[in-house]
Amino acid sequence: MSMPMRPHAPLLETVLDHIGLDIVSGKIQTGDKFTLQTLCESFSISRTVARETMRALEHLGMVSSSRRVGITVLPKDQWSVFSESIIRWRLQVPTEREAQLKSLTELRIAVEPQAARITAIAASQKDALEMREIAAQMAELASQGNGATREYVNLNTNYHAMVLRCSGNEMFAALVPAISSVIAGEFDHGSFPDVPSAEVLDTYIALADAIFERNADAAAELTQKLLSL
Repeated sequence: MSMPMRPHAPLLETVLDHIGLDIVSGKIQTGDKFTLQTLCESFSISRTVARETMRALEHLGMVSSSRRVGITVLPKDQWSVFSESIIRWRLQVPTEREAQLKSLTELRIAVEPQAARITAIAASQKDALEMREIAAQMAELASQGNGATREYVNLNTNYHAMVLRCSGNEMFAALVPAISSVIAGEFDHGSFPDVPSAEVLDTYIALADAIFERNADAAAELTQKLLSL
């Protein structure tokens, strides 16, 4: 496998992004092989940086390495699909974006309503009040036409993260980085409107109220509704 020559010596993250995107897009295909020397020459980097890049790709399940064969690209079913890096790369590749969004939306529909149900029982009053405040801040920004701003998206991300974390279930909490990456990706690709619908904003407020009132059934139903809007 040949790689395009690059004139400068980018940092590890930049090299990793180049190779990760090339693997996700199929420019570097499953079964392709390369060596540390190939990385050094292609990206004008030291052997140390090349080795760190290879280890990062191994950690993500995207490649395997051996002394005899070198570095081999692995099939998608071996990737660490909850990795923030892999999610970000898939969202950047047009042929992968829809499938990535579909997979994580289906996961959220399966998980978040149950997390909300438990959070309505387990969350502290302080956390429930914070969710109410976040929902109010989102509504205020939306009323100003700022629904497609980084500030709104950060509030939105924090709200959904609290639904998962405040359940007290460490498995739900472990999904926060993946779900946060998807929300960030949706923002980057223009999926957030300047003025979110009143129904969406009202549902965020109603969900926070249900959690505050410890109404587990309502919390689950409202989360299900929110994810379908």
